[in-house]
Amino acid sequence: MAPGRWCRHLLASIWRTHRRFDRAARTAIERAVTEVESRHAGEIRVAIETALDLPDLYFGVTARQRALAVFGMLGVWDTAANNGVLIYVLMADREVQIVADRGIAARVPKGEWAAICRAIESDFRAGRYGEGVAAGVHAVGAVLARHFPYDGGDRNELRDEPVLL
Repeated sequence: MAPGRWCRHLLASIWRTHRRFDRAARTAIERAVTEVESRHAGEIRVAIETALDLPDLYFGVTARQRALAVFGMLGVWDTAANNGVLIYVLMADREVQIVADRGIAARVPKGEWAAICRAIESDFRAGRYGEGVAAGVHAVGAVLARHFPYDGGDRNELRDEPVLL
């Protein structure tokens, strides 16, 4: 148990997360999701979490493990074509994770998702939170358009607006 991580999570402020992802930033992210989903057959969902709860910290839950739990909690896995992608942000750890459903994960190398995560994290370090996530949505959309082009029959199965946890 790293004391620095405990401090970051215990002192993390929901207010600060809401300030960094204000209504304008959340609207920009939602518009990005709506726009890119018109170009491919995938579904994108964005979740932003301020910090982990005490039990998760105690048991050493990683950002990846939490992203997998949120993937299930938000029903990103529950698309007809198994084509959901979650962009998960854990603000206290300043970490981004992308979780793709099995229909997508089988075709897209993990390295592509990792590169997008690092680019978003780089934007965060520069103070560009909303812009960083919106750019990440566009990058995920480009990957999905390459592997799952729009076939005309896709319907919007997941909500486009980001969720703050």
